Amino acid sequence: KVPDPRGDSDGPRRGSLCDRHCTAINNVQGDLGDLGCHLHRPRVPTATSTPSCCQQHSEEVCESCVVKTTLTAENAVEANKLSNNYKFGFKKWKSHVTARPWEDRSEIVKELYSDLNVIRGSAGSTLTCGNVLYLLLFGWWLSLLYILVAAMMFITILGAPYGELCWDLAGYFLWPFGKVIQKVEVPKSHQACEASVGESSALLGGPTPLRWRPRCWVGTGYWHVASTAVWLCLGYPVLALAHGLVCVTAWLLIVLIPVAKLSARATARVLPLPPQRVLIRHLSMTEVPLEGEVILCCYRAANPYYYKYAVDGINVFAVNLLPLVLVTLVLGYVDSPNHLTGSAVKFTLALLSIMPLSYYIGMAIASISAQSNFAVGAVVNATFGSITELTFYITALIKGSREGNRCYAEVVKSALTGTLVGCVLFVPGLCMVIGGIRHQEQRFNSRSAGVSSALLFLSVGGVFAPTLFSKVYGKLVCGECHNVTQNPLGHYLCHNCHFDLMDNNGTLYYSHVQPLVYTVSILLPAAYLIGLFFTLKTHTHIYDIHISDCHMPGHHHSAVVHWSRWRALVILLLSTLCMSACADLATEHISPILTNSTISQYFIGVTVLAMVPELPEIVNGIQFALQNNLSLSIEIGNCIAVQVCMLQIPILVLFTIFYPTNFTLVFSDLHVYASMFSVVLMNYIFMDGKCDYFQGTVLVMVYFILLAVYFFAPSPSGC
Repeated sequence: KVPDPRGDSDGPRRGSLCDRHCTAINNVQGDLGDLGCHLHRPRVPTATSTPSCCQQHSEEVCESCVVKTTLTAENAVEANKLSNNYKFGFKKWKSHVTARPWEDRSEIVKELYSDLNVIRGSAGSTLTCGNVLYLLLFGWWLSLLYILVAAMMFITILGAPYGELCWDLAGYFLWPFGKVIQKVEVPKSHQACEASVGESSALLGGPTPLRWRPRCWVGTGYWHVASTAVWLCLGYPVLALAHGLVCVTAWLLIVLIPVAKLSARATARVLPLPPQRVLIRHLSMTEVPLEGEVILCCYRAANPYYYKYAVDGINVFAVNLLPLVLVTLVLGYVDSPNHLTGSAVKFTLALLSIMPLSYYIGMAIASISAQSNFAVGAVVNATFGSITELTFYITALIKGSREGNRCYAEVVKSALTGTLVGCVLFVPGLCMVIGGIRHQEQRFNSRSAGVSSALLFLSVGGVFAPTLFSKVYGKLVCGECHNVTQNPLGHYLCHNCHFDLMDNNGTLYYSHVQPLVYTVSILLPAAYLIGLFFTLKTHTHIYDIHISDCHMPGHHHSAVVHWSRWRALVILLLSTLCMSACADLATEHISPILTNSTISQYFIGVTVLAMVPELPEIVNGIQFALQNNLSLSIEIGNCIAVQVCMLQIPILVLFTIFYPTNFTLVFSDLHVYASMFSVVLMNYIFMDGKCDYFQGTVLVMVYFILLAVYFFAPSPSGC
């Protein structure tokens, strides 16, 4: 019995016999990499191959096989997240929302999360560029500090045992690679310690070298207490502070995170120990190791794969940028008179703070959607999907209205156009170029791209309809005109020309243009809802996602989510609140930049204000492209562009009804031509459903050409 391919899309479905048959016949597979799933794209078989699906099944079933995408997920939550990635209007998220089983991770990833307490059989040479970098950045002065602390401990006499420990640790931290620090048991008596000193090595046949012996204390009781007190008061705080500085610096550099782990473990596990329980050995020596726990064993100071490192599911870059948000908020609201820093610094900090907040908002949305039903996921995506951009736009319009400055409205229009052009040209083009480096040719679902393209054509036409209407019926007004030929009937050269919509007390604008704007603002969200109903309900086979029956080893355990629904909701609300504060600071300190900068305000809006909030989405698109999943890379850009025209602009128009601002849905000619040309070019490139790095290069080059046009364009009128 052949199932209907247009089933309900509220949850993942299992592939039928026909699904598996079609997949086996066509034998085309694309790996989704770290997601732990497989994407099967059937292709037309050759004449000598096994009979095709169409020869054995009906055309309807064959059509479903052609557009079918079969995924193998690790658990139900990941399956729901993967399914949401292919749903129109849902945020595409590359990272896992659940903890992956340890046995299924690659050896490279396992090394990232391992503690520095494992002795390897053969680690190779320790003379590497990363280790030399550690020596130049940290090793020499950290070793010198240990020598100074050792001298101070010897001077106090009571701290002599700790002075000996610091002397040995000075040599260790100068070059810790290929060495091990062990925690050994304390002898029960001084005689036992002396006996242990006289023991011979089983292999070398001689006494154990002195610097490998456990340290023996002369005396117990009060001597021990006094020595420890001197160490905790004079030695330990200095070294802990130094290791803390090394830990923070190495963590921020990301590739040196092993050094951060080394310093953290030294502070927490080595320095608090009594000296006689610390043993330092060279791994290259052939003596029999003493019984004891391995505390530190480091081979490499740098690892380039630490960009994959995550803390509780949060990427390390987002973790490192989180303190920047706190610094921005404190500096922005405490130093209001700009005594400490200027407006340019505060604007830059506020803009950079938007990037990690966008990441947290995206992960919170993906986590909630993956753990909820379709209705809740759709509401969360529709409500918070564009919150980053809308927050900045609304705060800028409010500030412009209070100051009576039209420049803010023009900057918002430039940012809207820049987001549209960037997501149509730059995002898919960059993903094609980077993905094309690894894959010679990439294919994508042309039918799903066609739906997004149709919505883009509709949205661009609707957004710019009031602009075209005003140019047809508006009155052209120029600020200054000069007669070029000195003839009254000759040619005139005019500057600062624009179409006046307020002629005759604004009859044209209030009677014709404004009703058209309101009509378009109602029709565009309605078209967006129709597109959602079309792709998610009546024509789900376009984005047909099936969850395979097979389960990979180790995936039988229940899913352990990084963020529960309540935790994700709290993070989403807090991130949105911080986003509002950062947007307020950005708009508060952008005025001097717009006034004093020699760069066109068009260029500032199209580049900085438009693309910085989209950086997390660009990174997701690149990751999908590298895993040969260009369909999601294209959908990321298309969905953002569609939401700009069909959701964000109508919301801004609705906002102006309740809070009058200078924002009108009339754009400059440059915005109109750039947007329309970008959409036409994108549809031409995506026509055949396959692409390579050359087509991506064309899109990126066209985007940079448009940026050059905006860079050399004069500032808009009113700025």
